[in-house]
Amino acid sequence: MNAPFAAMSDAPAPGGAEPRLTSLSHGGGCGCKIAPGVLAELLNGSPSTRRYADLLVGTDTSDDAAVYRLNEELAVVATTDFFMPIVDDPFEFGRIAATNALSDIYAMGARPVMALAIVGMPIKILSQQTIRKILRGGEAVCERAGIPIAGGHSIDSVEPIYGLAVTGVVDPKRLKRNSSARSGDLLILGKPLGVGILSAALKRGQLDDAGYRALIDTTTQLNLPGTELASLAGVHAMTDVTGFGLLGHLLEMCRGGGLGARISAADLPLLPGVVELARSGVLTGASARNWQSYAADVLLAPHIDATLQSILTDPQTSGGLLIACDPDELPAVRQVFARLGITAPAAIGRLCEGEPQVRVD
Repeated sequence: MNAPFAAMSDAPAPGGAEPRLTSLSHGGGCGCKIAPGVLAELLNGSPSTRRYADLLVGTDTSDDAAVYRLNEELAVVATTDFFMPIVDDPFEFGRIAATNALSDIYAMGARPVMALAIVGMPIKILSQQTIRKILRGGEAVCERAGIPIAGGHSIDSVEPIYGLAVTGVVDPKRLKRNSSARSGDLLILGKPLGVGILSAALKRGQLDDAGYRALIDTTTQLNLPGTELASLAGVHAMTDVTGFGLLGHLLEMCRGGGLGARISAADLPLLPGVVELARSGVLTGASARNWQSYAADVLLAPHIDATLQSILTDPQTSGGLLIACDPDELPAVRQVFARLGITAPAAIGRLCEGEPQVRVD
């Protein structure tokens, strides 16, 4: 990491009291993502990566990480993820950003081995003590994951930015893509939805203590099951639900596999208080941008109201794994979660033959 962060003092930021972290960013967490429709336009015309025989996963299927095969038994998995604050506590911001970055490795069925820190901070506004707490939060998560932060890069930026570039490894035969689902697969969701809504409530000062605790708990829960799920033959595909919302990442799975999907709104796991907050108008701008990007490929049943629609498109920072598996494999999938002390995932729907669209009942 660049030298300026290696020798920090505890001097306060110039001018006295520091502002709230979330007040320094125009968006927070994975809600900072460029909308999927805009991103597709930006990448349109980029050269295909398919001509590289050992590049098993590139940009063609919008997967979670790049994967390069070294030999028949070992492939390198590489990803990067960073964003602006979703909470005001610097240590928790660091933990959330690091957990989110590691998630892409787990979503490929891989095991992380090393990370590099990505640090952009307004050093004339935030104290070195605050910045150090952000770094310590990321280090704590990586220590829990059993990997070092071996270096990184830092800049003086207008908005606070933190994240990781993570390297992992996987046996190519156990690699889980987002494009390898099969018709008839169950769709399993590993975490409840509503992170974007809770974070919007926090920024407005409308989130109670229980909601804040739920927000922290879910966004700092590592998606550890992904590595173990790689060994289950009946698990055909995985991705993680982040900034494009459940519908956006499910559509990526559908497009990659040439399949349709049908999900049940009644079976969706939700964070506490999310429905009430959404109904009162506590939403993120990213939710509306997401809907505009992929609404043409979503069929909503008549009873799906604007509140449920906003939850389906809600950007999830450090969201859960979305797993496509043979129905007979569901007990084994749930056993993996239980063995790791994580709440059992929810079966929310099924993949089917047809156009790459999602129907919500």
